[in-house]
Amino acid sequence: MPLAQDNRAAKESNSVDDQPITIEADLTVGAQIQARGEHPDLAGKTFVSQHERSWTYGQFRDQAARTSHFLLGRLGAIDEKRPGHVAMLLDNHLELLSVYGGCAMGGLTLFGINTGLRGDTLAGVLNHSRSRVLVADERYRGEIDKVQEKFDTVAAENILYLPTEGGVEKEQDLLACLDAEAPAADPNTPLPDTNVTHEDNLMIIYTSGTTGLPKGINNNHAKLCMTGMAVSATMGLGTSDTVYISMPLFHSNSMFVGLMPSFWVGGGAGLRERFSGSNFVPDILKYGATYWNYVGEPCHYVLAAIEKQYGGDEEAIRREVTENPANKLRWAVGNGASPPDIDRFMKWLGLEDMFELYGSTEAAISTFRRKGDPRGSVGEITDPAVQIIGEDGQAKAGAELDADGKITNYDEAVGEICRVAEDTGLFQGYFDNKEANTSKYRDGVYHSGDLGHILERDGKRHLFFDGRTDDWIRKDGENFSALQVARLIGEHGDIQLAAAYGVPCVVSDELVMVALKMADGAGFDPKAFFEFCDDQIEHGGMDRKWMPDFIRVVEDFDYTGTQKVLVRHLKKANFNPADVGDPIYWRERGDKSFRAFTPDDYAALRQSFEAAERAELLDR
Repeated sequence: MPLAQDNRAAKESNSVDDQPITIEADLTVGAQIQARGEHPDLAGKTFVSQHERSWTYGQFRDQAARTSHFLLGRLGAIDEKRPGHVAMLLDNHLELLSVYGGCAMGGLTLFGINTGLRGDTLAGVLNHSRSRVLVADERYRGEIDKVQEKFDTVAAENILYLPTEGGVEKEQDLLACLDAEAPAADPNTPLPDTNVTHEDNLMIIYTSGTTGLPKGINNNHAKLCMTGMAVSATMGLGTSDTVYISMPLFHSNSMFVGLMPSFWVGGGAGLRERFSGSNFVPDILKYGATYWNYVGEPCHYVLAAIEKQYGGDEEAIRREVTENPANKLRWAVGNGASPPDIDRFMKWLGLEDMFELYGSTEAAISTFRRKGDPRGSVGEITDPAVQIIGEDGQAKAGAELDADGKITNYDEAVGEICRVAEDTGLFQGYFDNKEANTSKYRDGVYHSGDLGHILERDGKRHLFFDGRTDDWIRKDGENFSALQVARLIGEHGDIQLAAAYGVPCVVSDELVMVALKMADGAGFDPKAFFEFCDDQIEHGGMDRKWMPDFIRVVEDFDYTGTQKVLVRHLKKANFNPADVGDPIYWRERGDKSFRAFTPDDYAALRQSFEAAERAELLDR
């Protein structure tokens, strides 16, 4: 449905128990919450559940209205110097949704802070947001305490904690403050008297930039509504569907392809605070989930948990999981799963389809993989403006494959995934970052920062994702700056220069590899360096995902004419001992030290890549 520029009402027909209904409301999230919360067929229908708690659509409306009054009261006067900005540092909880809904109704802007941020990066992002209220999960209080003195805009009394562990003092307890300062959450709770339009920013979602702090991506009310509308239509969702949300709700994956599609059609949602492979099957059975949104490696971890529980017994898996009467799962939608994992996930969970997609929070380019699309693709490109562009600015050729399905013209076919158009699609720019906007969209071209190629088949263009450009690393579904990783690694006193880059992962996305040039007279100590990285995670600014998986110790780097490290040479050699004459070290899950990476290790790892149909990533 095209966006009505005069903010006219949006209509969507769905059904409850096969009875057609119509939702009519302005294209703002607050108005849509109100319409569902007051609809005679939806008000009493369960919208969201978490463990033994649940809210109906009516209760969600009441909680959102109550929270909006509370946040407006805490913020006080709102103007250019005192913006209506609220930040959240929360795991998935019902209260996160009430904060989201409260901001929507109150005309406020919510800033979703990645719960993995630490130290100066956490403080820097919060200061960049200019938020004046911070709502945080109690489990992150220790990290906030470490940097609270560096906060520029959030007063101590406006740091509020959701009690999820031992409890917090009353004056900082979000629930206690709501009880003391806000009206009761009931159908009589009035909506705030605010003027909200579909063009107003509702949620800033942070994603990593190539330099400096993570960048905040603008997402107005219309964009959030339209992603729900588009994804639900693509998947054919209805009011009887329930999404299982275990990916973080500060991330666009859960918002765009998890929560909003189900909300849009009047469906349900089951929450898990943080992803857990072992809890996946029990949760989808408990909530009656019909679809799940994922990003990165979770599919692999779910399969591993199922295999471990049933000892790989296919008959037991079929009986207890696939054909379990409580298993209502029909679809999964996300990105980062390998083709073998997709095959096994669909088989073991009994799915009708698995929508492996390509997209980003910017949402300028999106594709959905469907059954019948070429193996390994992320779907058909339906937007003619999407092209693969080389470093010379010219469009790349289509991919040509040999009998085994491998690309024979890699250099001619692979380039940056771009959109060449006068508009930027759903991309609405970065919050308070003109430089990033200019870098992302320049000379009529939107630059994704991703590598890919296009395979034409039967008149259709199918997109394949080939990784990040040199300045990015994508691991476990999160994009982050290679330069930030290198900067933190370079704080080690024995390291003269460090470069970080992504290398192939057997499951999905990438692993982190760093090349180190040691200071004169210093040697590389695998255990001491591991402990240094661990300390950076616990007490510095390093996210746990940034922990290197591979280390290459170099005598010196190759440089460009402007003395920049030629990262692409390192990236191309990755961790293949045959192509790397330098010592290589690595770690696996559970290791407490780095250890030497041998040719035998590489041979064994390559077999795993072959089994996952990803060996070509090692040969490029």
